[in-house]
Order: sequence, then structure tokens, then C-alpha cells
Amino acid sequence: MILASSAPSAGLPPVPPPPPPPAPEVPVWLTDPGRILTGVSSWLAGHAGWWPLAVLTVALVVAAGYARGRVRAHRHAVLLDGARTVEILTPPEVSAHAAEIFWGQMGGLQRPFWERLFHGQPHLGWELLATRAGTVIRLWVPGPVPPGMVERAVQAAWPGARTTTRPADAPLPGDALAIGGQLRLAQVDVLPLRADTSGDPIRSLLSAASELDDDEAAVVQLLARPVTGRRLTLARRAAARQRGQYTPSPVGRALDLITPHAGPRPAAGQVVGQTGPTPPEDSAASRAMGIKAVGPRWEATVTYAAAHLTPPDDTDEQRRAVVMLRGRAHALASAFALYSGHNYLRRLRLPHPVPLLAARRLRRGDLLAVTELAALAHLPLDTAVPGLSRAGAAAVAPPAGIPEAGPRVKPLGMSEAGRRRPVGLNVADARHHVHVVGATGSGKSTLLANMILADAEARRGLAVFDPKGDLVNDVLARLPEDAASRVVLLDPEDPAAPPCLNILDGGDPDLATDQLVGIFRRIWSDSWGPRTDDLLRATCLTLLERRTRTGITPTLKDIVGVLTATNTRRQATEGVTDPILISFWTWYEQLSDGARAAAIGPILNKLRALLLRGFARQALAAGPSTVDLREVLDHGGILLVRIPKGVIGEDASRIVGSVVLAKIWQTVLHRARLDPDQRPDATCFLDEAVRHEALQV
Repeated sequence: MILASSAPSAGLPPVPPPPPPPAPEVPVWLTDPGRILTGVSSWLAGHAGWWPLAVLTVALVVAAGYARGRVRAHRHAVLLDGARTVEILTPPEVSAHAAEIFWGQMGGLQRPFWERLFHGQPHLGWELLATRAGTVIRLWVPGPVPPGMVERAVQAAWPGARTTTRPADAPLPGDALAIGGQLRLAQVDVLPLRADTSGDPIRSLLSAASELDDDEAAVVQLLARPVTGRRLTLARRAAARQRGQYTPSPVGRALDLITPHAGPRPAAGQVVGQTGPTPPEDSAASRAMGIKAVGPRWEATVTYAAAHLTPPDDTDEQRRAVVMLRGRAHALASAFALYSGHNYLRRLRLPHPVPLLAARRLRRGDLLAVTELAALAHLPLDTAVPGLSRAGAAAVAPPAGIPEAGPRVKPLGMSEAGRRRPVGLNVADARHHVHVVGATGSGKSTLLANMILADAEARRGLAVFDPKGDLVNDVLARLPEDAASRVVLLDPEDPAAPPCLNILDGGDPDLATDQLVGIFRRIWSDSWGPRTDDLLRATCLTLLERRTRTGITPTLKDIVGVLTATNTRRQATEGVTDPILISFWTWYEQLSDGARAAAIGPILNKLRALLLRGFARQALAAGPSTVDLREVLDHGGILLVRIPKGVIGEDASRIVGSVVLAKIWQTVLHRARLDPDQRPDATCFLDEAVRHEALQV
């Protein structure tokens, strides 16, 4: 057993205690402040001769900084003056290399050296704006960029894309509550991002933007401009340093000439400080830097933000909104992780993203190759992207034979592909019918309205049939004042009595009868039979034969009277000479009351359904026609037939439109006596043409 004791062993000297730690030294400026002040005063007094130069230097530095700031502010103000946004509708199919073509072509924005020196280099903005209603992709174009240059480049790179140019506005409202940041290259910008990702990299970004609530928005903004000159020289030196190569600067080369060296100087481009084989990862990075150094390069910044468009007033709700927006912004930034390769994007938080997004000011950005820029800013490659509006059919340039403008040309619009020019239709070609076919909302009625106004201005006769009501209202609002005397309006909502267009007040009794019977038969085909057809045809021919004898113009109301009232029928049939009509009325008089009621019931319920509507009765059965359609069609008149089915009913709208159209056809047939070159041009415009039952004419 070994025992330890703290008692000193016999014969050994005692161990001295350790010295106390030194006291901390008190700074002189605490113990003797005057000494510091005295020393500073002595130093200033000793260098008094340098004071004017120092003050002048500081003043020059401050003035230079202020002047530089003012110059940059002026340059940016010039860019904002006349700036515009170009909204892009994605075509049905997108090529994977189309964005590289676009950004390569936009390299032509680079200015010569002297213009860059005095006016700076304009930049472009690629913006993705997403809300619950959908996603919009647009370009911000500064004012100095020539109009149409960017639009043509978009259509050349993405055939079939549609562009809409508007004055520039802020991506987010100024009072929006937003959380956002910037994405910058984490390493030296000579190392490239990953641009050849599998699939579409923007898919994740659009997916993150599609999960927004009703009052939320997401914005991703990329600002880019082409670079050259000193920036590329610095990039080459940075790439050489990254490889470990010796790249002396001009100042270093001058010093090498006057300073001694212990050994031989390394040659420019020689790798220094490395022994043994190059690691594979360094070799791959060196090749990637070499590929990036080939071709044009851009400097760019990426800014993102998630915003609440109407910030809540309550503090707790605002706090919850901020938490939600942070998650949205994090999802936006995380989508860019797909581009990580030799380099990657790191996030920098922005305290106030809304004014920064609105300013669109590009200071010093990261160096990107065209392939990297195209990977960050391109149209979606997927054919189905939720919330993204797409362009329709691809636009093609009009053939050379398509007329442009002239007195014998009806203007249709402006071409969207090729050289922008008017596109028209020869008046002679329009005589052979024109069909305007398109999806709902594609602009069919707008095209018709423009054609109507062009005919009215050229004083060509026209008639417009509108079963919805909006087209006629649009035309009335845009007609010139001098055309008011030529307008004939048939409108159920007009407080004045409508003009009367009586189909039985025509020149040819057989034609009028065939048209009226055909209209009724097509509208009520399910309940139309041979006896009903026979009754209506015989009654109309009888009334029209009486008109020839007596000059009394029949109406649709007279048909009801002839079929139901004995005295009215006797007056109408007196003097009938046609043996077939005489035989018909003899048979009709021999019917019993029950058989007669059963025979005329289908006709009466249809006529009463029409004539019980005041507008239809006044427009079709008020007496002789009060409108001279020959005057309208031959001398530049404007007949506007507004028959909205929501006001007068579906059947009445179809019958009124068909009867008026049949009446026009009766008038047109009289032109057969004229030579073709003597017939004035006139046009019927039928909106919703399938609703008009007289189209067989």
C-alpha cells in the first residue's frame, strides 16, 4: 500500500508559492488621456504642410463619388424614360435551344466603347409574375432600345410566340408586403453553373409559384446586360489564378523589370506552386472555365420576392402573413438549386424587395455565359403548364399577293409576322362570302366591327345582325357623326317604335311565301308536318293574291285572322282565281270545327308566341314596310339589327333575324336585272351566323 501525504519530506527545502499573475495593463488613453491628445497634436503639427493636399484629396474623392453616383442615376433615368414591357405568350411547342438563340441575338445590344463610356450599357429584364389567376412571362426593355427589336427577336427564337407591348409598370404594388432576396454566385464567377439539367429547370419554379393564395403574388426578376473589355480581362485573370497560373498585371510586369529575383521568373500562364498530376476535379473545373470563356458573356442578377398584395392591418395577421411569405420565398429560391454544378447560387436577403424590383437597376452582376443565362431565363419547355397562357396558332407572314390598302380594299388588320403592314380583302373577293371562324374570345366580333366601320366610312351599304347585342353597341359608339343620317336601328331596348320590315310586303309572292314557310319549318322542325306546311303556304298565297287585287298589304296578324275568323276568311278568298287555292279553301270550309282547330293549332301557337311580343309584332307585322332596303343597300345605308335573345327570347330572336334577312334577299334579287358592274357593293354581317334560319337564301 502506498500512502500519499502533503507533509514535506525530511531534508527537502520547501517549495515556494507561485508568483501572482501580473495586473492587467491599463490603456494609456484611460490613465493619461492628455498624453494621447498631445501626441496627436504633435503629429498634426509636424505634418501641417500636408493638410491642404489631404483636404484636396478627400474633397476630390468625395466629389468623384458624388459625380459617379449622379452619372449613374442619370443613365438609369434615361433607361427608364420610355421603358416598356413585352409580354410573351408561349407557343404550343418550345425548342430547348431557343433561349440560347434569343440571348445570343440580344448580344447585339452591346454599344461601342465610346458610347458605353459616356452613356453606359443598357440592360434587359426577364420577369416571371405569378398570381392565383395565372403566370405571366415578360421582358422589361429600356427606352433607348429601338422599338420592335426585342419583339422580333422573341418571334425569331420562339416561332409562334405572341408578344404584347405595354408601358412599363412595377411588378408589385408599392404598398405590398413582400419577403425576398437576391441570388448571387457563391464562388468566383468564372466557374459556370449547371446548364444542362435533365428536363426543364423552370418547371420547379413554376410549380412553386402555382401554390399561391388569392391575395398573393410571386416575382422572379433577372436583369442582364452584355459585357466586354475590362470585365472580361479581369475574368481571364481570375480564371488563371483559379488554375494556379502566373498572370502578372501591367504594374507587376513593370516592377519585375526593376526589382531583383532570386530565381528565374515564371512565364506567363505557367502553373506555379503545384507538383504532381492535376486532380480530376481541378481538371474538370478548368475545362468548364475554358468552355465558359468561349463566346459572349453577360453580367446578371436574380431577384425574387413573394408578396401579399393587400397587407393586413392586424399585427398578428401581419406576423402570420410574413411567416407564410418566408415559406413562399424559400420555395422560390430553392428552385434554383437545380443549377448547382461547379458553381452555385447563394441567397442574400433583401430588406425591401418591392422598390428594388420596381427600380430595375443593375449595378455589378455575376458573369454568365449565354448557356447559363438561357437556362435561367427561358420559356417553359413542357406542353402543359398550369396557369400559363399560351399563344394560339403560329403567325405567318402574309403572301405578297394579299392587298394592303386602297379604295377597293376592306382592311382586316395588321400582320404579326414578317414586315408589319396592313392586311386587306379585295371588295370583289368579299362578294363570294367570308367566314370568320375562331374560338370564343378570339376576336371574331372585333374583326367584324372593324370591317363594318370600314364599309361605313367607304359609304358601302351594309346590314348587321347581332343576336347578342354587344356588336351593335360597339359599332354605334364608334360610328362617325356624319353617318347618323344613314343609320336604321332595329333594337328592342330603343324607346322609339322600331321600323317595320314586313316579309309579306315584297315583289314576288311565291318567293315571300317560300321564305316565310321555310323559316318556320326550320325553327320548329320537330313539330312541323305536311298539313301545317300546306295551311301556312295556302294562307300566305291567298293574302298576297288579294294584295294584287286590292293593294292591301298583308301581315302575319292577317294569317291568324284568315284561319280563325269566317268573315275575314271570306273577304280574303273573294276573287281568288287560282283553282288550287279555291280547292284548298273548299276543303277547309268542309272541316268540322274540331278538325279545323286540330289542323290550325300548330300554326296558331307559333304565330301567337311570336306576335304576343310587342317588339316582334311592331317590327314584323305593324303594316307595310317603313324601310326602303333598296335605298339602304344601294346608297350606303347602315341597317343595324340588334336582337339580343336575352331580351326578346330565343325563338323571337331567330325569327326576327331570319325574316329581316329574307327581306334583304328579296331586295337583292331585283339586282339581277342590272349588269354586274352596275350593282353597288353591299354586305350583310351575321354575328353567330348559325342562329339565322334564312341562310339557305
